[in-house]
Amino acid sequence: MAEKTTIARPYAEAVFKLAQQQGQLKEWSERLQLCAAIASNPEMAALIGNPKIGNRQLTGLFGELCGDRLDEHGKNFIATLVENDRLGLLPEIAELYEQARAEAEGVISAEVVSAMPLGDAERQKIAESLKKRLGRDVELECSVDEGLLGGAVIRAGDLVIDGSARGQVERLSNALLR
Repeated sequence: MAEKTTIARPYAEAVFKLAQQQGQLKEWSERLQLCAAIASNPEMAALIGNPKIGNRQLTGLFGELCGDRLDEHGKNFIATLVENDRLGLLPEIAELYEQARAEAEGVISAEVVSAMPLGDAERQKIAESLKKRLGRDVELECSVDEGLLGGAVIRAGDLVIDGSARGQVERLSNALLR
């Protein structure tokens, strides 16, 4: 994964710079999400890795699947990825692009995994607390993991806050084993 990210980074940075110059951060985000979804499709992934499929065929097929949602710059970007055998990196490129966009817009994405579904008030309180701590607006992505037993685990960038019952039990167990 780290190797893929390293290879994908220059492409993500290049497309991000282009999007900034065009004033189309949101539009490029949507394009990349679409392209990443197409590239992640198992049937498409098989075609991407097939040496019998030529670059022109692959670029044309991708263009057809994207339709009018891909402008000339988008088509050129896809052609460059195909030419350099990097089309399979679109999911990583899209993810890195989103990170750069969030950074530029002063927003950080935070993953909240809780033992039970969170209500709107709880989500808002978590977002406000993280905004205060991180100094940026926060976009929450919430999911449920009943294995946490209680509480929640929050990940925002390099910050990890483990307030789960399972985490507390593990820390207590480790302390007792010392």
